[in-house]
Amino acid sequence: MKLVLQDIWRSFRSLPLWVQIWVGVILVPVNMATIVLITEPCCWLIPVLAIGGMTPNLFLMFVERGFSKAMALSHLVLWIPLLAILAYEVNTNWIFADYLMILFIVDAISIVFDLKDSRDWIKGDRKVAS
Repeated sequence: MKLVLQDIWRSFRSLPLWVQIWVGVILVPVNMATIVLITEPCCWLIPVLAIGGMTPNLFLMFVERGFSKAMALSHLVLWIPLLAILAYEVNTNWIFADYLMILFIVDAISIVFDLKDSRDWIKGDRKVAS
């Protein structure tokens, strides 16, 4: 187990610095913060999709012992519907509107990267960052 975690950490650290910052300081924290919405009747689906889009990647990281472009696939499946929900909620939910707008922007940017990574993975780029 310790070796797997070391391999995952080494893979993460081999990514370009801007990607490490994007993932570790922006993408994951902004999506994980949705957990506070889980009890809100209007918003319970937002954390399910936001966190659900990242959860399969924990499994992938352990199986592949690092970061790969396959990690983009779960984002596309769950975050594209999430963006549609956010677009609606941002205009109707006055309490969380600012946060929902940040989440929308962050995940929309991620989807742009994920489209390219998914395409590359489908075309055969299956290497793990090392």
